[in-house]
Amino acid sequence: MSRIAATFAKLRAENRAALIPFVEAFDPDRATSAALLTGMAANGADIIEIGVPFTDPMADGPTIQAAGRRALTAGATLRGVLDLVREFRRDNNETPLVLMGYLNPFLSYGIDPFCRDAAEAGIDGLIVVDLPTEEADLLLPAAAANGLDVIRLVAPTTSDERLPLVLAGSSGFVYYVSITGITGTRTASAEDLARDIPRSRRATDLPIAVGFGVRTPAQAAIVAAHADAAIVASALIEKLAATDIATVLSDVAALAAATHRPAVMPARASGNLL
Repeated sequence: MSRIAATFAKLRAENRAALIPFVEAFDPDRATSAALLTGMAANGADIIEIGVPFTDPMADGPTIQAAGRRALTAGATLRGVLDLVREFRRDNNETPLVLMGYLNPFLSYGIDPFCRDAAEAGIDGLIVVDLPTEEADLLLPAAAANGLDVIRLVAPTTSDERLPLVLAGSSGFVYYVSITGITGTRTASAEDLARDIPRSRRATDLPIAVGFGVRTPAQAAIVAAHADAAIVASALIEKLAATDIATVLSDVAALAAATHRPAVMPARASGNLL
């Protein structure tokens, strides 16, 4: 069983949701992001999403765009991100790590060697934001050959007819983009999630993680009542830019406490968390 599957199985047995915080690798420098990875795992993160800095992050709002610029200025490269993962894995072989990025750096590296090196470094899953569903075969065979989950994104605008196509070949979990727009700009309501998450449930047995707009423990708790995981990114990056690592990790602990509360809704007979 993969680290991602094992994590969700454990939480499902406890009727709890996962917290997935985001780290932009090398923001504002390598040492800080290394400390954040270790600290987040120690403060309740169930899975950690690592952003690969890119010059044209089209799905990201101003906060993550600025983090990417800081990281690139600090010397971030894809090989450097994988080295950061190797360092983390020397002391932590349990917390799943998901690499989130855009297709161009992976193509430049070479898809086959990238998937091989990512798996060797200790990456568990990949989110490629701008990989079209119709071109997923660029990545899926190499990822599968190296035991990497390919995590697909769906949104409120993804039609019922298109959902099976988007999710074909996906594994690990589904990343539900809860709003139409870029990261960090607004938040989906409980009513939105209650309406939209069941539609995705009907299309997949994979856990569903909600991102794009989850900022506070209260919002994370709402997500946990409807989905299997809450993804928090922009709020943590903003806090890091304004304060320090200790404050960010305190926020991670508070988000974990909210997300890990026993779910309000009963566990689904199908095996999904909620």
